[in-house]
Amino acid sequence: MFGNLLASCSYDRKVIIWKETNGTWDALHECNNHDSSVNSVCWAPHEFGLMLVCGSSDGAISVLSSAGDGTWETKKVNNAHTIGCNAVSWAPAVVPGSLIEQPSAQKPITVKRFVSGGCDNLVKIWKEEEGQWKEEQKLEAHSDWVRDVAWAPSIGLPHSTIASCSQDGRVIIWTSDDSTGSMWTPKILHKFNDVVWHVSWSITGNILAVSGGDNKVSLWKESLEGQWVCVSDVNKGQGQQPSEGPQAEQ
Repeated sequence: MFGNLLASCSYDRKVIIWKETNGTWDALHECNNHDSSVNSVCWAPHEFGLMLVCGSSDGAISVLSSAGDGTWETKKVNNAHTIGCNAVSWAPAVVPGSLIEQPSAQKPITVKRFVSGGCDNLVKIWKEEEGQWKEEQKLEAHSDWVRDVAWAPSIGLPHSTIASCSQDGRVIIWTSDDSTGSMWTPKILHKFNDVVWHVSWSITGNILAVSGGDNKVSLWKESLEGQWVCVSDVNKGQGQQPSEGPQAEQ
């Protein structure tokens, strides 16, 4: 959602932007830039205006932006992921640490970045430079398709965090203490017994929700010792406290 706008994607290779007016949803714009299923769409931070990134099974990523006159511009990254792109997620607009380091009279530094995950087992970070999208980082740790990625919200602190999940059953937390994002450190949150489909951060960026093929949704939080612990899980609609077993300790 972006205000009263909603973006949808589908196996029909289309991305449709819908607008709500007086309780009725109408198609505002239809995009046909991909040759295969579009698997993921994500609105950019509001600082960048109406901008949307899309990931497709054709291996390409497209970025749509509104020109303000009813037309939409498309920039496409071909062969972003071999075989296909499964997920995309925008980075916070504000550069890590800029709220702390910048004088109060100056606006925080912003930069356009997003992360993607694909069938090549890779997590990739993309940055806009001189109007073009370029691959900034290639993160390797998964041994099977990356099913979802989620860049954690930020309040301007001097670090960045990305969560990724995979067909290999692992959820990996990637952290960077470098404002330029040149160095990323992976840490396995947990190894599940089935595919992990989705990861999603809380609005404060300190709790991660995980859903997978085990029919569970679990919530994870980093302890003061830097370990990720399960604080809650839901199994088949029933709320449960985490057990005292290995899952609660890892």
